[in-house]
Amino acid sequence: MASYFQTLLVLVMVTLVTLLVIPVNAELSPHFYDKICPQALPAIKSAVFQAIKKEQRIGASLLRLHFHDCFVNGCDGSVLLDDTASFTGEKTAQPNNNSIRGFSVVDEIKAVVDKACKRPVVSCADILAIAARDSVAILGGSQFWYQVLLGRRDARTASKAAANSNLPPPTFNFSQLISNFNTHGLNVRDLVALSGGHTIGFARCTTFRTRIYNETRLIDPKFAASLRNKCPKKGNDNVLEQLDATVARVDTTYFKDLLHKKGLLHSDQELFKGKGSASDNLVKLYSRSTSAFARDFKASMIKMGNLKPLTGRKGEIRCNCRRIN
Repeated sequence: MASYFQTLLVLVMVTLVTLLVIPVNAELSPHFYDKICPQALPAIKSAVFQAIKKEQRIGASLLRLHFHDCFVNGCDGSVLLDDTASFTGEKTAQPNNNSIRGFSVVDEIKAVVDKACKRPVVSCADILAIAARDSVAILGGSQFWYQVLLGRRDARTASKAAANSNLPPPTFNFSQLISNFNTHGLNVRDLVALSGGHTIGFARCTTFRTRIYNETRLIDPKFAASLRNKCPKKGNDNVLEQLDATVARVDTTYFKDLLHKKGLLHSDQELFKGKGSASDNLVKLYSRSTSAFARDFKASMIKMGNLKPLTGRKGEIRCNCRRIN
């Protein structure tokens, strides 16, 4: 019994010390971990680098997890939560089910950073934000590196319904995409720049089947025919196709593909219709200027990463990213 109370006392003391050293200001800052754990960001970068070295595709997966986290009730790590008796989480929502991945890699990153910091002081939400940045910088070079604003805390709940209503599906047309992004305080420049995240990664046959069989005006015929060989009208639902021709590199190929009506997803091609719209002009700009794309992508990533974060005493720092403490 004595050992039980001694253990309990130690846990209470550790909790109190952690609360004392972690800043509680409500603003995100790139220097949030400078004093409480200066080893945090290098540890995460190393873990992300090793994960990408093991499987290049994981960079796109980590980037996507951050997107799908921020678009549902803000950047709070809720996308990582498993279902519980009290809530059904976001993992099985229609835009996420059999689509988002990389959860075991996030677990590995969490273990690495907690070991480096000697305690859980880095939130899972911040891990997603940092891992997304590191993935893009590793696959795209230094021009895609940016300072991540930090200090997010983790949600204690998740919502499948919120994920279904907030995440834009690949079937959305341009006006629906604009409306969705505006709801999150993001504009047309953010929409086009952030869609450039499709410079890496893959999509399943189910997400582009309707486009390659039913669309004719905004799709290159040879491109559609080549995809039909891999994605029949029925079956092969989970067959993967790369989102652009240089799937392992963050570059401007995605936008060049749109100019030639070779956007894989319907929502991709909606960004360029050749009518001289604002989105058309941005696609043209990014297709010919890596620096312009990098500049706007980084700005929009920072803007998106600031969507309704939990800070201060709100939320928690999860010990396990898959469940609340």
